[in-house]
Amino acid sequence: MRRHYAVKDILIGPRSRNRVTWMRRLLVPLVRLITLLPASFTVRFQLRLAGRLPDQCGGLDVGYDILGRVPAITLGSIQGRRQTVVLYLHGGGFLLPAMPKAHLRFHATLCRELEAVGVMPDYRLAPLHAYPAALDDCESAYRALLDQGVSAKHIVLAGESAGGNLVLGLLQRIRKGKLPMPACAVPISAVTEMARVYAPPSRADNLKKDAMLPVLSFPRMVEGYVNGADGADPELSPIYADYRGFPPLYFLVGEDEVLLDDSLMACREAERAKVTTRLDVWPVLPHAFPLLTVWFPEARQAGRDIVEFAREHLP
Repeated sequence: MRRHYAVKDILIGPRSRNRVTWMRRLLVPLVRLITLLPASFTVRFQLRLAGRLPDQCGGLDVGYDILGRVPAITLGSIQGRRQTVVLYLHGGGFLLPAMPKAHLRFHATLCRELEAVGVMPDYRLAPLHAYPAALDDCESAYRALLDQGVSAKHIVLAGESAGGNLVLGLLQRIRKGKLPMPACAVPISAVTEMARVYAPPSRADNLKKDAMLPVLSFPRMVEGYVNGADGADPELSPIYADYRGFPPLYFLVGEDEVLLDDSLMACREAERAKVTTRLDVWPVLPHAFPLLTVWFPEARQAGRDIVEFAREHLP
């Protein structure tokens, strides 16, 4: 049975609606083209997107440092056990690096509002590094934070798209390693099914509505990351995970996303495991909309909602 859900009661203005229309016409073909490029072009594209880090973002010093055995973009510096840390796992289809104008700006907003330090692991990317490289790096970064004396109950874990997948995969690794769980976790527009391109149902139902993700290009993206592994492994497809013992989860997703059901069904599994959950389905706005406040000012409310949720569960 498909899950019934309520759409968030928020007004999306005509300018934002027009921008979604243009994204659907222009961005979806562009993303499809990128996924068709050979590996050498993908690596070249990674080089063009990476770097260009500002000295400051949101009033926080930006750094690039080693955390355990993983490089990471940092916002501020870790100084004490009781200091809040926002551990952010960026998206990009497991193919693209963190983008300063989107990921870093959003990360800085969360850190500023929570008076927190930010850590964004620069995990290894496909096609040169397939599963489990990215998840291994995220686990190493989490362990390194604990080794530096950061209290898990002061860590807010978040990520969008592929990063949302890694958030749910990391929580499984944390439980498997008998490590303390973070205060809460926020998967945004997460992809939670990597074994099937055609399912869950919203991937077909929203095929012509999604303004960013071309479902027909999913096989190439999945192939590059899964690389022969079992796509139904819960670490790859957390829709099949055992959610027992997970911290409070806050799922955000757009009603018109092809990944709508990825969030709905993962949230349902978490609820069945008696995990504290919150789910917000937004109207109109595209995939990973909380990061796109420059284009969609209404999405600033999503950032405020995430901060509110984190504050409820931090000490």
